[in-house]
Amino acid sequence: MIRRCLAAAAAAIALLAAGCSHSTGSGNDSVTLTYLTFNSPSLTPAFWQTSIANAQKTVPGLTIKQVVAPSTDRDSYAKQLQASGQFPDLLQSITPSQYTGAGLLVPYDQQWINSNFLLPEGNAIKGKVYIPPTNSQIIPLVFYNKKLFTQAGVQPPTTSAQFLSVCAALKAKGITPLELGGNDPFAAGMPLTGAISADVLGKNPQWIQQRFAGSVHFADPDVVAAATKVRTLVTSGYFAKDALNVSYADSIKAFNAGKAAMYPMGSWYLGSIPKDQWNDFGVFPWPTDDGSVVLPFAVGGSMAISAKAPDVKAATAFAQAWSLDPANLKSLIEGDGAFPMLKGKTLTDYQVTVSPVFQQSYKFVTDDNKKVSAIAWVTNDDAMPGTLNNDIYAASQALFNTDDVAGEMKKLDDKWASATK
Repeated sequence: MIRRCLAAAAAAIALLAAGCSHSTGSGNDSVTLTYLTFNSPSLTPAFWQTSIANAQKTVPGLTIKQVVAPSTDRDSYAKQLQASGQFPDLLQSITPSQYTGAGLLVPYDQQWINSNFLLPEGNAIKGKVYIPPTNSQIIPLVFYNKKLFTQAGVQPPTTSAQFLSVCAALKAKGITPLELGGNDPFAAGMPLTGAISADVLGKNPQWIQQRFAGSVHFADPDVVAAATKVRTLVTSGYFAKDALNVSYADSIKAFNAGKAAMYPMGSWYLGSIPKDQWNDFGVFPWPTDDGSVVLPFAVGGSMAISAKAPDVKAATAFAQAWSLDPANLKSLIEGDGAFPMLKGKTLTDYQVTVSPVFQQSYKFVTDDNKKVSAIAWVTNDDAMPGTLNNDIYAASQALFNTDDVAGEMKKLDDKWASATK
């Protein structure tokens, strides 16, 4: 997500180097494992402290030394650590495909995966699971302010044409149609992720695999047409003023304050709706040309295990305990808008209190509809090679400043070629 801060990274690496010694052995010997985490508005230092302590108790003799990434861009930081010979023993919510080719990760026991998760293959890579599929997200949904929709006399759109009409009606009433935290690339990428996932993958769910095979390209007319829709939203003045200068955090504050009518964001935004505003918002999927429901879906999970961990058995036991801890899922559901994917459980089992818009969003997960890979977000076989995730986010930012949509899509093909050499 958010790009790394080099100074903070250097300091964190130095701290890790000073504290990553460990003892190995068998029996009652102790072992220390390093665990790469990250902080966010929902996943706070207090959350990590409690969740680590609870899982650590299940593995006698184990000590966990937490390593906090300087931003939520875990992959960039993990690669820095790897380059300096300090690859962590456990890594939270990384993109496994960026490490499996080098043999850096250990897959989980498939029987354990099958026994505990609703979609055991949800984030599998070539049939192996490197991150337990504990939860899922829709990336993006479009959240809307009910009061502002009523003021403009509009209803949630289902088609692309209706979406533009709604934006026009809102603007005519002096209401900003769309909020965007465009200064943070991952947030800026939401419209392009939505458009390509809905228009391209919605019609051809195998598109990403065909891109790997070289039979389709970003420069193809259908992808350019989807990206052009984003450019049209920009040139029509439907985004908040200076959208590229607005941070992700400030975009949430602005939308919650009623400064814009709609907000395309991953379903984790659900955890950022104040309780006294739970009834103020609704949600709809990114609209398609024909009005069909297409959900850009990503199965998330907990931690990956390093193949070089000093005690893979202890690392696995800790990771399994953490992944199945209901308290962790409760925090992720309430604070990060995660949709739980553990077998044999309902929301009631987690003792959570969630908003009506959460319930509405979660129904998209449980309903029978077309779910496709949220491009630039999934961690399974459809994961982007190299830095294509970041490149797609950057392309979405570029669409705020150029009419050369085809050229921006061609750049993605060039990046793909470089990443797959």
